[in-house]
Amino acid sequence: MKRIAQFEKVSLTEFEKAFENKEEARQIYENLKLPKRATCGSAGYDFFAPFDITLKPNETIKIPTGIRCKMERGWVLKLYPRSSLGFKYRLQLNNTVGIIDEDYYYSDNEGHIFAKITNDSNEGKTMEVKKDQGFMQGLFIEFGITYDDNVTAVRNGGFGSTTK
Repeated sequence: MKRIAQFEKVSLTEFEKAFENKEEARQIYENLKLPKRATCGSAGYDFFAPFDITLKPNETIKIPTGIRCKMERGWVLKLYPRSSLGFKYRLQLNNTVGIIDEDYYYSDNEGHIFAKITNDSNEGKTMEVKKDQGFMQGLFIEFGITYDDNVTAVRNGGFGSTTK
C-alpha cells in the first residue's frame, strides 16, 4: 500500500473559530482523535465525533472535526457516512460525498475539515453518536487529469473557493 497522507489537528486558534464558547472549544480540542482505520483490511479512515451528537429525523448539524490532511499530489480524500449509520438512519453528508483536495491543506483555514450531516431517517429513528465514536469515513483515491490540462490557479479557501 502507498503511504500518501498525514492527518493532523488544525491549530487551536482555527478550531475555536467554529465555537461561540472558547472554553468549550479548548476542552473538545484537547481530546480530538485523529482519523484511523479500524482494521488492517479497512479502506476507510474513521472520523470520530468531537462531541455527543443527537439528531432527530430530518435534523442537520455542522461538525468541526478539528482535522486537516496533508496529501501527496495526485490524491484526494473522499468522505462518506459510516456504513452502519447510513444503513440504520440514512445518515447523509449534505454534499453527498465530501471532496478534500490535496491543496485544501494550504488554505487560510488550515484545511479544517467540516462535516454537515443529516439524519434522513424515514422510520422516525433518532440517531445518537457518542463522543469519539466514528460517524464518517474517508478514503484516499488517486486521480488523473486530462492531457490538455494547463491549470495554474492556486486555492485559498473552502467551499466554492475554486470557482471564484
